Amino acid sequence: MQEFINHLQSHWLIYLILPLISAFIGWGTNVLALKMTFYPIEFIGFQFKGFKAVGWKGLPPIGWQGIIPSKATTMASKATDMITSKLIDVEDQFARINPAIVAKEMESSILRLAREVTNDVMKEHVPLWKVLSKKQKEKIYSRAAEEIPGVIEEIMEEVKVNITEVFDLKAMAVAHLENNKELLNRIFLEVGDKEFSFIEKSGFYFGFIFGLIQAYVFIAFEAHWTLPIGGLLVGYLTNVLALRMIFSPTHPINFFGWKIQGLFIKRQVEVSSGYAKLISDNIMTMDNVFTEMFNGEGADKLIKIITKHSQDGIDKAAGFNSSIIKFTSGTDTYDQIRTVAVNRFIEAAPEQIQIVFGYAKQALDIEETMVSRMTSLPPDEFVNFLRPVFQEDEWKLVLTGALLGMVAGFLQLLTAI
Repeated sequence: MQEFINHLQSHWLIYLILPLISAFIGWGTNVLALKMTFYPIEFIGFQFKGFKAVGWKGLPPIGWQGIIPSKATTMASKATDMITSKLIDVEDQFARINPAIVAKEMESSILRLAREVTNDVMKEHVPLWKVLSKKQKEKIYSRAAEEIPGVIEEIMEEVKVNITEVFDLKAMAVAHLENNKELLNRIFLEVGDKEFSFIEKSGFYFGFIFGLIQAYVFIAFEAHWTLPIGGLLVGYLTNVLALRMIFSPTHPINFFGWKIQGLFIKRQVEVSSGYAKLISDNIMTMDNVFTEMFNGEGADKLIKIITKHSQDGIDKAAGFNSSIIKFTSGTDTYDQIRTVAVNRFIEAAPEQIQIVFGYAKQALDIEETMVSRMTSLPPDEFVNFLRPVFQEDEWKLVLTGALLGMVAGFLQLLTAI
């Protein structure tokens, strides 16, 4: 015992300084490694160009881009896969929309549009329209008013039946995240904010513990080479241990009355609420959803549905008047009138549909649906909402921490400790 006390008295400065330095190395390398995972958003560095004439393509770029932003397509796809496979079933969600309510919400606006379109096309293509009395025109408007709600309902019913052909959730979400790398970062940063904070802090505590061991080895071998080696091990082990504690064990283990479980998994309820709000407020917005429907791969299918039911509605609204138009102006003129009118409705549709955004958001209930399904996921599936951050080039995160630790160890040599 006395020999141990004498040992401490002789080397107390090393036992004080080395663990503290090691603690700061552990903390600093973890902080920097995490920052390098997400930032910078765009590549910063130098790109060397070669000479095509001699077949030299140039040297690889020298610089850095955050691991997540640099793999935006892959990470966006992984994040979206979790949403589409575990949380949102497009057919189930859209089945909640009541076409009758949509028709009611849009009725007054569509009626105004119908009057405007009818007046414009008839004035241009049917000379007889100019001599009709206001009362006669109102009868035609009234016929249109009777048909419009039914047309809207029919369109919505068919859209619901064919929703997977009209709307591609994955394509929308991936494209949105690819073009917004800051949001892609936010998804993982906000979901795992406490876990990332733990990684940073744990680097200090683990580093201090490893520093005590490092100090003993340094004294025992009296070799300065142990400093960079120790720094490398501290940088490596602090990252590895922190990652293991975040995701393992997946299921709770009782250890002398303590429930041990991965830190991220313990926060399943809290994470689910924040994640669902972030996705519903930034990706699954009504503006994004309906923009995808009108401009995405399924837009042609949607236009066909609108065209078919609009043409039928115009024919019904025109009634006997269609025969008069065909007789006085020709069948081609009637077909042209109908085509022009339908095109006007299609052009106005993206703006008109905004009227039902409030109802659609309430009916689809994206946020609550995601919260409910996410909180009920088994732990081994839930971890995949954050795990991709580290699975995608996890070795880079660990290696970065190790190399930074080794560099810090070499810097220790300069202090002559």
